[in-house]
Amino acid sequence: MTGPQSWVAPTCTGLADFLAAAPAETWDAPSLCDKWLVRHVIAHVTMPARLTPEGFGAEMAAAGGDFTVLSDTVASRDAALPVADLLGRLRSPGLHAWQPPGGGAAGALSHAVIHSLDVTVALGRRPVAPAEAVATVLDQLTAADGSSFGIDLTDVRLEATDTGWNWGNGRLVRADSGSLVALLSGRALPDGRALARR
Repeated sequence: MTGPQSWVAPTCTGLADFLAAAPAETWDAPSLCDKWLVRHVIAHVTMPARLTPEGFGAEMAAAGGDFTVLSDTVASRDAALPVADLLGRLRSPGLHAWQPPGGGAAGALSHAVIHSLDVTVALGRRPVAPAEAVATVLDQLTAADGSSFGIDLTDVRLEATDTGWNWGNGRLVRADSGSLVALLSGRALPDGRALARR
């Protein structure tokens, strides 16, 4: 594989390697996802490796067609799975090849990169995703002018402190590339910074 899909595997396996070497309490640390601990994020990221299309359909029906409800339900339930199981799913070739319905390779990459950053940025660690993958997701989010997560990028200039990446004009927002992805994904950084919503 080349392009966006090829970066999913190193992102997921990098996250697995990081967590496998981290202290056990890391799994119960807060993530950037509101109300989710690290274990909830990993349960969510690996959901496509556990649910068949039929199983996903059943979960969606049980959630009344609301994907947010489905995500919260599955993350809460599957966060209790053994750590070894969750790590194994992160390393699963099935997860690495998965594409969200209608999202294609770009959607698969953003799923892997954004949620990996929900963990690493929250813990003050460097991204596990390849630098090219992070830059690609930055380009995806800004090409949509912030609409993917309802972010208002009017008169905003973004500059990455760790690369030469930049976008826009106006009020300057500077952060490392991973933190910029988190901001564009509607997350608040550990220092409290957040981008305004539309």
